[in-house]
Amino acid sequence: MAQCTAPVHGHRTASAAAACPACGGRSSRYGGYNSYESRSYPSYSSSGSSRSSGSGSSSPRPRWSRAGSLVVYTPAEVRTLTPVRENFEKRAALPELRDVFLCHAWDDRREAAKELHDLLESRGVSVWFSEKDVLLGSPLLREIDKGLAKSRVGIVLVTPALLKRVQGEGIADKELSALLARDLLVPIVHNTTYDALREVSPLLGSRSGLSTAEDTMANIAAKLAELVTPEDKLACAATNY
Repeated sequence: MAQCTAPVHGHRTASAAAACPACGGRSSRYGGYNSYESRSYPSYSSSGSSRSSGSGSSSPRPRWSRAGSLVVYTPAEVRTLTPVRENFEKRAALPELRDVFLCHAWDDRREAAKELHDLLESRGVSVWFSEKDVLLGSPLLREIDKGLAKSRVGIVLVTPALLKRVQGEGIADKELSALLARDLLVPIVHNTTYDALREVSPLLGSRSGLSTAEDTMANIAAKLAELVTPEDKLACAATNY
């Protein structure tokens, strides 16, 4: 019986396999040992998305984005928002919950925070916002606790003002601690950077999110609105599109 030469000469090439008295026949019959190496597989970028061999490319679309939606996501945003969406779906059936709890610095309440709040509500998102939900004279911390408990998803507007509040361990810091305890938090970085955030709060800075340096506030609100839209409403929107 012919002896395989692989232990001595190896079969790293098609010619080596063909020259082997034991394997030469199998090489020609099954395409050779190199046939595995000749197969084409999709290549993947560092972001984890597959790249098409064709000239065209398409943006990834998360499963919760309705058919016909014009909202465009990056692969990193899809990965970031998917676990938040999964947790949202677990809480979607709970009654009397706001869609979003908006955590922000006091100094941003009449500018960036209000802009984001108004954009979300214009898209049908119910938002817990201290400017309208905390009555004058009410204990602020207690109202924040209730707002967190009655919201499905938390978003934190990360601005230079918020970074100062977190450094001072103010109310914003207490809100963040509660939100970080649940995997339901999306940071929105505005007029600052993730590097600056990581210096102040490494835990919050480790969370991926959205940034107005890469997208407009209006587009970010559109992504958040899709994120917190229940499946039945998505299906209805797709039907009416």
